[in-house]
Amino acid sequence: MAQPLERLTRALNKLPGVGRKSADRMALKLAYSRDTILSELVAALNEVSETVRSCSECGAVTTADADPCRICTDVTRDGSVLYVVEEPSDVVAIESSGGIRGCYHVLMGKMSPMDDKGPWDLRLEQLLKRVDSGKYEEIILALGTDMNSDATVNFISELLKSRKVKVTRLALGLPVGSGIGYSDPVTLERAIKGRQVM
Repeated sequence: MAQPLERLTRALNKLPGVGRKSADRMALKLAYSRDTILSELVAALNEVSETVRSCSECGAVTTADADPCRICTDVTRDGSVLYVVEEPSDVVAIESSGGIRGCYHVLMGKMSPMDDKGPWDLRLEQLLKRVDSGKYEEIILALGTDMNSDATVNFISELLKSRKVKVTRLALGLPVGSGIGYSDPVTLERAIKGRQVM
């Protein structure tokens, strides 16, 4: 395979859910669809690169001209509930479950010794500032159920123990070893409604 195609394949292979064979097929399709798909993809990638940002308040995805994001600025939301999630995609998953009207805090990952990611590599300082503002009555730890997520949940709940705030975690329905982003809306809604005090 030509070096530019190999570079494209390696880049595509880094996307979630894209294996090596799929990345090879995508790279070849893009190379031979230069006038249609490739030019559209390049334009979309450039637009994302120039305009998409993390919300300065919650860390979810927003655009440069809408910061803080539409969720953070929505006055109809329950400002006393804060969902702490691992990734921006988890915000999308919880929002799609419907009827959930709290605020969010995106950690941008979870503790992972194998990846040399400790607690302070996450957005924990920002979380503590938000909790210390006294604005929130309940912090819902809406993280996955794998070992690293469990360790992160335990670390955060210890951090928040001395603060006067109710700390809960999602319960029913989330499969062990999975993440929020892979749950269907009904399962996710049940997990949110069945959360337990930590």
